[in-house]
Amino acid sequence: MLTSRLLLSHPPCPTAVDGRDEVALWLRCTPYAVLLSAAPHPCNSNVFNAETSQIKTSRFQSPSQTQRMSFSLSQGTRDYNPKQMAIRERVFNTIISCFKRHGAETIDTPVFELKETLTGKYGEDSKLIYDLKDQGGELLSLRYDLTVPFARYLAMNKITNIKRYHIAKVYRRDNPAMTRGRYREFYQCDFDIAGQYDGMIPDAECLKIVHEILSELDLGDFRIKVNDRRILDGMFAVCGVPDDKFRSICSTVDKLDKMPWEDVKKEMVNEKGLSEEVADRIGEYVSLQGGMDLAERLLQDHRMSQSKQACAGLSDIKLLFSYLQLFQVTDKVVFDLSLARGLDYYTGIIYEAVLTQAGAVPAPAEAQKGAPAEESVSVGSVAGGGRYDGLVGMFDPKGRKVPCVGVSIGIERIFSIMEHKVSAEKVRTTEVQVMVASAQKNLLEEKLRLITELWDAGIKAEVMYKKNPKLLSQLQHCEESGIPLVAILGEQELKDGVVKLRVVATREEVDISRADLIAEIRKRTSEA
Repeated sequence: MLTSRLLLSHPPCPTAVDGRDEVALWLRCTPYAVLLSAAPHPCNSNVFNAETSQIKTSRFQSPSQTQRMSFSLSQGTRDYNPKQMAIRERVFNTIISCFKRHGAETIDTPVFELKETLTGKYGEDSKLIYDLKDQGGELLSLRYDLTVPFARYLAMNKITNIKRYHIAKVYRRDNPAMTRGRYREFYQCDFDIAGQYDGMIPDAECLKIVHEILSELDLGDFRIKVNDRRILDGMFAVCGVPDDKFRSICSTVDKLDKMPWEDVKKEMVNEKGLSEEVADRIGEYVSLQGGMDLAERLLQDHRMSQSKQACAGLSDIKLLFSYLQLFQVTDKVVFDLSLARGLDYYTGIIYEAVLTQAGAVPAPAEAQKGAPAEESVSVGSVAGGGRYDGLVGMFDPKGRKVPCVGVSIGIERIFSIMEHKVSAEKVRTTEVQVMVASAQKNLLEEKLRLITELWDAGIKAEVMYKKNPKLLSQLQHCEESGIPLVAILGEQELKDGVVKLRVVATREEVDISRADLIAEIRKRTSEA
């Protein structure tokens, strides 16, 4: 009956020319179960059998018989294995501990923002923003950093005073350089102080925080470069740079940490339209480095002294160094006129921390697959920030400004170095304190009772998911995983009301009463 209905509903018999195409179309449009139960098409049974044979084959082939799908990561991203995550967590904990020590509270913001929120805030780097497809009339972009969303958050919630930290992922359409810890998806660790305070005190604290974090992580020798956007703008003005080229030339100066002066000058002249004379004047200043003494000298400079903007910035640099002396961090801080930081929202002090003796860091193995060979290079900049007093006002309906200063720690670059440093070490990937094991068979229920007591007491414990595991395999698991203690149950221990507690490192064993076990584990783990 089913066959009759199929044949009656089928189009006229295909011709010799188009028969295969029509049968193939009929097959594609007919449910597979119906095809298997249907009679062959009377005019072209050989075609039908061939087509159904192909369908059966493709439907029931195992993955090994068909072409396997190849998987790869998007460029500029990476996976992290348990060892790598343990290292990252160690770094995060160090940074968060420092932020909290300085009285910061934390917030969170969406991973994407309205496109208009982000555009016009990053200068030439705006081209690196990831735009999303139109979502019901909203033009959205992935956040480029955590600073602009923070400013938007302050304006929307009418907050004028806060010390906050924020750790989250950001996204940039940059050219990835895995060896330098530069990705398209990466974490930023931001600390910011918003509010009206006496000059340079919050700014100095931000530099103190950078000093504390880099010293505690022990990444190698480092230097914190400081400058001021007002000094840069004043320098451009007295050197003869047109006002409408300030931001563009600032972005070019920002490349001095990656390019020699000759190439930077060539870009200023050939691409940005400056005269060689103006470029050479800029070159005289951007080569200068020093401390408070350099600020005092520039205040007497015949060109710089003509700019009120530059003089205001130089006076603040002097004040900043006086506070840094009290914080005992001047040994790592240098006033560097080549520091520009190309982001448009900076209005005052700017700074950047650079590792000066970081070793070459190899690219992650997963990042190297299918990628051209790239030389290992030092990581360089690992933190940066500055003052942005006008950013919040861009989002406030009445243009009310909230003075802000902050710093962002480059966690991915730091992690690249930390991973390289501990590559030969055995890193624990869990925090299990004790393994509940058995010496004889048929003790699963007793082990589950004991581990429940430990979990309920807040002790980090683990048990093998087998009814009768060998004791040797349980002890080997502890040695491989770095678990320091083993609580061993046996028939005799159950009769005596004790648990045999074994120290994995020394293989020392001692019988502990069940009632005292939790206290003994806490004592031994706290000592460790």
